[in-house]
Amino acid sequence: MLKRNQARGFTLLELLVVMVILGLLVGIVGPGVLRNIGKSEVKTAKAQISALSKALDTYRLDTGHYPATEQGLNALVTRPANESKWDGPYLDKAVPPDPWGRPYVYKAPGEHGEYDLSSLGKDGQPGGTGDGADVTSW
Repeated sequence: MLKRNQARGFTLLELLVVMVILGLLVGIVGPGVLRNIGKSEVKTAKAQISALSKALDTYRLDTGHYPATEQGLNALVTRPANESKWDGPYLDKAVPPDPWGRPYVYKAPGEHGEYDLSSLGKDGQPGGTGDGADVTSW
């Protein structure tokens, strides 16, 4: 019979069983979590493009035109030279990078509208599929 002061530890077999169960749980749950992370990055890019598009529209209402490609999205935060009707800043903070850490691609006039605003996705290359696909304003 064990005395009250004696501690009982786990056997090696018990520890191995727990490790196998944890490994199975990670193997089953892990891929689903990683898939959802990719989806959330795409949703974040879409939300940021929408917010930037609204700021660009407000800029256009004030100045009568969208910022030129050379001015870029920074024209939403800092007054461009020779822009007397600018009434910004149009964003509360600096222009954010896309969810993958790269700058958004802005072109005015655009090929798909008055301006094109896009992220090149996770792969950083034009085109792509899944979370590597471009996220665009058009």
